[in-house]
Amino acid sequence: MAPIVEINNLEFSYNGEPALEDISLTLRKGDFTAVIGPNGGGKTTLLKLILGLLAPDKGTVRVDGVSPQKASPSMGYVPQNVHLNSTFPVTAMDVVLMGKLGFPKRRRRPSADHRKEALAALERLEMDNCAEKRIGALSSGQRQRVFIARALVTRPKLLLLDEPTASVDTKGQTDLYVFLKELNREITILVVSHDLLVISRYVQSVACVNRRLHFHDRAEITGEMLETMYPCSAEEACPVELVAHGLPHRVLKGHDH
Repeated sequence: MAPIVEINNLEFSYNGEPALEDISLTLRKGDFTAVIGPNGGGKTTLLKLILGLLAPDKGTVRVDGVSPQKASPSMGYVPQNVHLNSTFPVTAMDVVLMGKLGFPKRRRRPSADHRKEALAALERLEMDNCAEKRIGALSSGQRQRVFIARALVTRPKLLLLDEPTASVDTKGQTDLYVFLKELNREITILVVSHDLLVISRYVQSVACVNRRLHFHDRAEITGEMLETMYPCSAEEACPVELVAHGLPHRVLKGHDH
């Protein structure tokens, strides 16, 4: 089976400062992978490279067998922070229709078919009853569902989400991951998240990114990882490896950072 995402020996830097080094990653159809790691470790940068929003200094990124730019119609993206003026008169339906721009060509007004597809996407997220509500009047959890509907309206093969539950309450987080697990039956998913113990119940694999990438084909995220993941520097061992190899809790806790 051909990979949906294939990254080989990728390197990227900001103004000469290395952000990602020697990154290789392969995702296949049906994968549900979490990207975890400390702030500033390169997680969002990795997503932007897959999306083609950034170009690698070295190495290659292929999505569905072609460049990220050519594969753009095959990808849906939910960014980490969607800055929105709460007073701007745009409805949930308007936001989802933005996902149709450029498919197959840019239109001044959405077609009736586009509106049907947008409503179907909202219905899938149980947000169709809010279609004509202003986006600023919705809760943070509801807004996030609208943005996911926008990403899904083009029927992508790959869905990328950057911290989708950052401003969502606990029940909303669980509901969202239950939905993503169901959606994973038809779409490959890559999600950046700090909700380690939550995602461990739903994802199939974990990529630990802290300038370098350590891939693990199972989702065994433990309390020890919470203590070791975020203080780690890029030069140190991946905490997933430490946990996977069964190092005692006292060794993990005493590991100097």
